[in-house]
Amino acid sequence: QVQLVESGGGLVQAGGSLRLSCAASGRTFSNYFMGWFRQAPGKEREFVAAISRSGSSTNYRDSVKGRFTISRDNAQNTVYLQMNMLKPEDTAEYYCAANRRFQFGAYSSDGKTYDYWGQGTQVTVSS
Repeated sequence: QVQLVESGGGLVQAGGSLRLSCAASGRTFSNYFMGWFRQAPGKEREFVAAISRSGSSTNYRDSVKGRFTISRDNAQNTVYLQMNMLKPEDTAEYYCAANRRFQFGAYSSDGKTYDYWGQGTQVTVSS
């Protein structure tokens, strides 16, 4: 069992920045690749970014490339999402998730393969 707790969300103006954190407890953190997903009201959950178990590989949805950066600190059992140049369309509830069983390369963006999810943190970007 892994418990995930997100923090760092809030209200920011367009063009601003936020850094989300996701603290993990329970099983060995480095056994999981980690992902960030988001869900806006009335929309389906969508993949944002993912990072491999070692942190050597990352994957991003096209709309956040060049603006968002995912990173992890396995010693601190934490994954981060640095979000720069935020846009109103980035407004959503952001969730971190942990994936134990699948290969990063093929499944990092597939939310159905993730085993554990946090409770979410709200990000609101005003125009």
